[in-house]
Amino acid sequence: MTVRKTSLLNAGKQTVFEKLKVLKTLQYIAAPMATFIPVEHKADLKWEPGETVSFRLWLFGIIPFGIHTIHVDRFDVEQGIYTNERNAHVPIWNHEILLEERSDGNCRYTDIVEIGAGWKTPFIWLWANWFYAHRQRKWIQLLKLDPD
Repeated sequence: MTVRKTSLLNAGKQTVFEKLKVLKTLQYIAAPMATFIPVEHKADLKWEPGETVSFRLWLFGIIPFGIHTIHVDRFDVEQGIYTNERNAHVPIWNHEILLEERSDGNCRYTDIVEIGAGWKTPFIWLWANWFYAHRQRKWIQLLKLDPD
């Protein structure tokens, strides 16, 4: 099943992309619905093609959801971001982020997530719809707090 959410962000494409490079952005936009704690505390964590990073994932900050692994296939301002993600509960979580510069200087931001979790897929899909709507609201909030 696939989740697709799109929002208009009050910032340019390059500004949004620069924020996507920073782990703190993921942690901010996911909280409190999901907490990502790196398994290896790397000060130089980089989202680059070929990189694989593992996190301890907590739902709502209190429910342990195991180790969530993110493998970066594509991380490019023009081509977008594509990751293959997984954990013991959701073996397929392929996430694509598309950024589209608009003539008004804002950015259209789209999350597309393919989910495969066997019989749990419809339940995970419902949660993911809620989660990505939350993430995009947090993006809007983040850009109001820190527009650069």
